Amino acid sequence: MPARFRPSGRNSYWGDGYLEMAVAPNHFLRQLRDLLDWEDLTRDLAECYKGGAEYGPVPYHPAVPFKMLLLSYLYNLSERQTEDFANENMPARYFLGLGGQQSAPDHSTLTVFKQRIIQREGAEAFEARLQRIVRSAKDKGISFGQIQVVDATHTIADVNVKKDEERKKEGAGPRDEDAAWGSKGRKTVRTTDGNTVKVSKSFYGYKAHLSVNAESEIITAVVVTPGNKTDGQQFPELVRKDEQAGIEANVYAGDKGYDDGDNHEMLFCRGKSSALCLNDYRTKLYPEGLWADLKASEDYKAGLKQRYKIEQKNAEAKVRHGLRRCRYLGLVKYRVQSLMTAIAMNLKRMVLLLCGVSFRGPVSPLARA
Repeated sequence: MPARFRPSGRNSYWGDGYLEMAVAPNHFLRQLRDLLDWEDLTRDLAECYKGGAEYGPVPYHPAVPFKMLLLSYLYNLSERQTEDFANENMPARYFLGLGGQQSAPDHSTLTVFKQRIIQREGAEAFEARLQRIVRSAKDKGISFGQIQVVDATHTIADVNVKKDEERKKEGAGPRDEDAAWGSKGRKTVRTTDGNTVKVSKSFYGYKAHLSVNAESEIITAVVVTPGNKTDGQQFPELVRKDEQAGIEANVYAGDKGYDDGDNHEMLFCRGKSSALCLNDYRTKLYPEGLWADLKASEDYKAGLKQRYKIEQKNAEAKVRHGLRRCRYLGLVKYRVQSLMTAIAMNLKRMVLLLCGVSFRGPVSPLARA
């Protein structure tokens, strides 16, 4: 029995004709609607519905709740706010393909949709969507250069640390069992005697490790870990995911956290050049030879010049799309958040490169604080 879906109402008397006229031709969401074959991108997600959409209440096509979930990341909205946004904003209704009198899925439907995907496939379903979008960018003619840049950004767990400590003293478990304390850089503080010292900046939560193509500025791979994992250890997995997505970069650049002999050797064995920033001790101890030659190479210099682009991406993810703080609890759901954030940012970039239309957001007054 084939899957069946709720009709959109677009072709009814109260269809989307008025939206066709009301939404400006150069509106970001209009361009985004036409950018991809959304039904093809999401059709297999129907298997996550109860009964595989073959029996029971007739569901929305999975493209509708998936696009609603995407809106929540584009505009940094909660799922409840996304329901209001989808019902009240004409470009959003046009993007979702809703008929004139048709209501968007409510926030509970959106939450259940996400949870069923996670229960059936984990975060792999969202990983697959990211890879398909990266491949689509290449197929549509977006140029991917030879330099990949890697870096990590931290996300604060959705936990009140003080209350969590009190809970643990009372014998209860932590609110988020997967979150961990981590260090991200150093800061200068003044001591009680007036001196200044540098101390590690700590946070409680997770890290998202990203690989970004320097030319296209498309995020090609995402790896997530608890906050206590080191950046350099995640590098091989980022390279593997890039290769899986069809990325053929020749140079990998990163900060000193990725300067590990195994990482340099892995790139060499794959026929790639390293622009992983060398710690000072390498060239001080060995002023001639392998490390000095690497530091003097053109690929090394060119790669390090592109590092700022991933720092811009990390800032964009936090400030514009809510990656500063976890939406959910647990590593799997944090992975979903990181992947959906990457998907949203990639689609913004694709619309800009292919259509010349910039994204404008967040939306007020519905944007999350």
